[in-house]
Amino acid sequence: MYDFIKPLIFKLQPEMAHRLTIKALRSGLSPRCGSKNDSSLRTEICGLTFSNPIGLAAGFDKNAEALFGILGMGFGFAEMGTVTPNPQEGNPCPRIFRHVPTGSVINRMGFPNEGLGVFKDNLKKFRDKHPALKAPIGVNIGMNKDQTDPEKDYILLIQELGQYADYLTVNVSSPNTPGLRDLQNPAFLAPFLTNLMAEKDKLENKPPLLVKLAPDLSEEQISSISKVLLEVGIDGIILTNTTLDRPDSLPSTFAQEKGGLSGALLKAKSTEIIAQFYHDTQGRLPIIGIGGVSTADDVIEKMRAGASLVQLYTALVYHGPALPRQICQDLGAFLKEKNYKNISELVGEDHKNKETSSARA
Repeated sequence: MYDFIKPLIFKLQPEMAHRLTIKALRSGLSPRCGSKNDSSLRTEICGLTFSNPIGLAAGFDKNAEALFGILGMGFGFAEMGTVTPNPQEGNPCPRIFRHVPTGSVINRMGFPNEGLGVFKDNLKKFRDKHPALKAPIGVNIGMNKDQTDPEKDYILLIQELGQYADYLTVNVSSPNTPGLRDLQNPAFLAPFLTNLMAEKDKLENKPPLLVKLAPDLSEEQISSISKVLLEVGIDGIILTNTTLDRPDSLPSTFAQEKGGLSGALLKAKSTEIIAQFYHDTQGRLPIIGIGGVSTADDVIEKMRAGASLVQLYTALVYHGPALPRQICQDLGAFLKEKNYKNISELVGEDHKNKETSSARA
């Protein structure tokens, strides 16, 4: 079905196509592609149970308005947002650009969303209407562009939305909000995350707090940040956001667009970052991997590098709503063929194999 309508969708401006997709998901017009998952795909992290490890990344549904349709695609979990306290329009249009030959997207959205009030109302209505749906829902929180004291925005969002979230994600890595990535500086990050952890612990449900980081970090930065994350007791890491890098394979007309690059060309870089954080944190922090995921092989690669779960977004643009279900089917077949009892056995396998090889040597 998607292959039939894809040419029509790609004739639309990317943002218009996205708005129509959200409208279809919200109205119930989209097909439900989900199916019962193989029990071998069931996994648990941060006290949460996931029927499968494939999640929707933040950015797709910024206002939490299409959750029922999204979960109907077969995702094991979904992350809503990024939401900011006050509504904001984001950066001027056009601000999304596709490069079909490489399966890439550049965006410079700038956290456009309808704000805390609308997001909270949408999420609360979904919870009230669909209490039987158990797929974990994450809430990705960010600061308004004009905020000079970022901690205030994040604390307010934790206070207002934490009770409706299965987990919270602190977004300090989007390249499209001026100064946001500066929050990744370890000197700032330590007290900042300490205060946010204390705030979420005041909530009755105490949702896990994760932090989403950029792929454009040096080995030294990763080492320093890893120490901070272990010290403050963060519940997990999401790796990675979009990159400012522009691979040589991109044409100059596309590469010159400002913003974050996502899609297939981010895959290797994000996997490398996952592996480095897994090594530096000694596998003590759950990692959700994102970046260039479009097949079961991509998921396996991310998990072997250290991810416990994965997310995707850009791949939906190119492969359509049946993708999560297809990946899950392929993962189940792989596990059966290779005699794995559960997908969690893949997590960090590359590191374990290296340690075994070193010990034998």
